[in-house]
Amino acid sequence: MLSRLRGGAARVLGPLADGLVRLGVSPDVVTVVGTAGVVVAALVLYPMGLLFWGTVVIALFALTDLVDGLMARRSGRTSTWGAFLDSTLDRFGDAAIFSGLVLWAIGNDDRTTAALALACLALGSIVPYARARAEGLGMTASVGIAERADRLAVVLTVTGLVGLGLPTVVLTVALGLLAVASLVTVVQRMGTVRAQATRAAGGLP
Repeated sequence: MLSRLRGGAARVLGPLADGLVRLGVSPDVVTVVGTAGVVVAALVLYPMGLLFWGTVVIALFALTDLVDGLMARRSGRTSTWGAFLDSTLDRFGDAAIFSGLVLWAIGNDDRTTAALALACLALGSIVPYARARAEGLGMTASVGIAERADRLAVVLTVTGLVGLGLPTVVLTVALGLLAVASLVTVVQRMGTVRAQATRAAGGLP
């Protein structure tokens, strides 16, 4: 399903990517601008209580994550640096979204929602770290029930709907489920790496 959505988005955004390439715009510039837009929207609009419009702006800037990739491939400018920059700045965007929700919840004296958003923020940083650390050790850890795209799709959708009038408790529950799913993903990745390390050491699988 996700691959089909990405394919559809690529067809829609293709002309934009081609136009930016013709203008000589670097994919890295698009990556930085997109991340800056997400960060500002999340840390300014969410704490102000503008959950719906904040989500709309974040979603629009998040599309640059597809545009920069299309630009890099179509211009032949794919590089290790570009991939590193994209992945690193993604963490800034993710952190800003959950931080914005923490600030919004605190402003509304909703400690439960604030705590769950903070848990999602912390666990969301551990999930990619576990994978990156495993790959740095020559192993793989690409398993888990809560991939980044899934987590963002859920939190942005629910936040936007709450901004349109859905009860706040729906967001609280969603954040709780995301926190649990993220924790399960971390445990899954740890288990996967442990199994690989055990096999490499000659132990039982």
